Amino acid sequence: MTKKTYLRQLASEADKLFTGHTIEQYAAICYRWRPGKQDVEVLLITSRESGRWVIPKGWPMDRKLPHQVAEREAWEEAGVSGKARKKSFGYYTYLKSLDTGETVPSVVQVHLLEVAGMSAQFPEHGQRQLKWLQPNEAAALVREPELKGLLRMVEAAIAKDRKAKDPTAK
Repeated sequence: MTKKTYLRQLASEADKLFTGHTIEQYAAICYRWRPGKQDVEVLLITSRESGRWVIPKGWPMDRKLPHQVAEREAWEEAGVSGKARKKSFGYYTYLKSLDTGETVPSVVQVHLLEVAGMSAQFPEHGQRQLKWLQPNEAAALVREPELKGLLRMVEAAIAKDRKAKDPTAK
């Protein structure tokens, strides 16, 4: 028996994607400037179920906009406080295993979140591991191809925004 690759698994669920049988989630790529450096680090966390490296993400919430959900999930899952950008940075798709045992494609809207602070005490403390990495290192650890691509674009996107705000910035 041949083990299905991740892309093959996702492809086998393509009919659900094309017919709109998907779920929507919101996520944050949490980033910070390395102390004394000009480069950026991003935060990965482990999922509670499988231990895979992921970014904080969650379900839509009543009366919260997508970027606000991303902020809330970053707090609950990693103890991160900060402001997420209102405009989405991109999207990725992954296969979500529901409690019913069904697998459903999830389309995740991702927002960049600049970290203002971190707390040692947060709702999911002790349930996840956290790791700060350079974006390319983080991309190598995540499973989803589209998320890999987003992580690889983080540094350039942030540098571009920084340059637009301050033309003298490096």
